[in-house]
Amino acid sequence: MKVKILPPQDIVTADVQDTVKINIKPTVNVEIKSSNKKRVDFALNLRKALNGDLMIFDHKDIDIVVMTEKKKIVAFAKDLMSEVVYGAESRLMEHLRRVGVIEFDSIQGGNVYGSLEGKIHEAAERDSIKATIFQISEWMREESPYIEATKGHDEQMEDAMIDPDGENSTELGEVPHADEKGSIVKHNMFAPYLYGRYTY
Repeated sequence: MKVKILPPQDIVTADVQDTVKINIKPTVNVEIKSSNKKRVDFALNLRKALNGDLMIFDHKDIDIVVMTEKKKIVAFAKDLMSEVVYGAESRLMEHLRRVGVIEFDSIQGGNVYGSLEGKIHEAAERDSIKATIFQISEWMREESPYIEATKGHDEQMEDAMIDPDGENSTELGEVPHADEKGSIVKHNMFAPYLYGRYTY
């Protein structure tokens, strides 16, 4: 068998008995650009502290601080510490641990009463602070039904106290002001609840 090398379009093999033509198709080059990138838009009530820490105030019960230099996340009670506040802090840390943002064994109580903190993983391929902020926004989106429900409940309770319905209000309606009301005399020689003392 004899082989004759021709230009890339055609290769012809010559044989004593017959001739075979083989066409070589051009090489296809595939270039993939930014296959894993997509635009994500979200909004947070966020402020930047003087030292560069990011403070997030969206949640009803807790404030979240992302410490950019120390690579830590700390959740503080917004008003008073309670089981509701601890539940929100715990859900935040559990979400961040589950998605791989904070180290599992770093979740602990902070040095401020009622706070909870966790250490952010060192990122090899992406910005760890940006990934953390994005995951906090995702957690806030999951928490929004709870926040709206509690906000509606608080507004309903306030309306019930300020403007009660007929079932929860007295028959007297508006009670006029007076100098003295009730059975206890305010200005008497001897007040019944201050026995032995003069009142004026």
